[in-house]
Amino acid sequence: MQTVTAVAHRGDPYRIRENTSASLRSALRHGADAVEIDVRLTRDGVPVLLHDETLKRLWAVDRPLSALSAEEVRGLTDGGVPTLAEALAATADSRVMIDLPGGPSERAVARIVAVARECGAADRVYYTGDAAAMLAVRAADHAAEIALTRTTSAPVRPALLDVIRPRYLNFRFTLLDHALVEHVHHAGLLVSCWTPDTRRAMRRLLDLGVDSVTTNRVDVLDTLRRRSAEA
Repeated sequence: MQTVTAVAHRGDPYRIRENTSASLRSALRHGADAVEIDVRLTRDGVPVLLHDETLKRLWAVDRPLSALSAEEVRGLTDGGVPTLAEALAATADSRVMIDLPGGPSERAVARIVAVARECGAADRVYYTGDAAAMLAVRAADHAAEIALTRTTSAPVRPALLDVIRPRYLNFRFTLLDHALVEHVHHAGLLVSCWTPDTRRAMRRLLDLGVDSVTTNRVDVLDTLRRRSAEA
């Protein structure tokens, strides 16, 4: 029986602040097969873990990341915002899905891909984001594994698929139904989705036969998939 891949959204945010090394480690202890992280560059070009453009929501510092050096970020957050290199070290040999929010430049994407390679993590890292970001990933690494983000159920243009060559189409979970899952599978691709956090939503996705689920409650998903496999 197929077992869905459990991906922890920004770590284990119901227990520990998102996109921190401790949150990533907690998610892996609670059943995650992979952790999803958001990566942006500091002013001096260091990839760090942060979803938002500023430090305000998580760290109560109303400063844009793009205006801060890596050392300034470390000081303002008491070391709470890890670099990509630190996050990859914290996750040991586990899989890591790198989300690229905010419309990063090709240069920024190339730097993020380069750091993953320099850390010896290229074979366990995969990338998700919109078409522009994934085109930049593909340009930086012809072998990169990609989960192309989809916010609509409309078919992806074949020419775009040919260039990006994703392994997954990564949908907002509410878009998925049997017909869409079957269509994607028929095209030879895997289905991933984000971010169901209720048991009811997770059960529905397991019944649909999706391949990967990204959630803020990875322990709940892990329990449900185990019960499903035993049924």
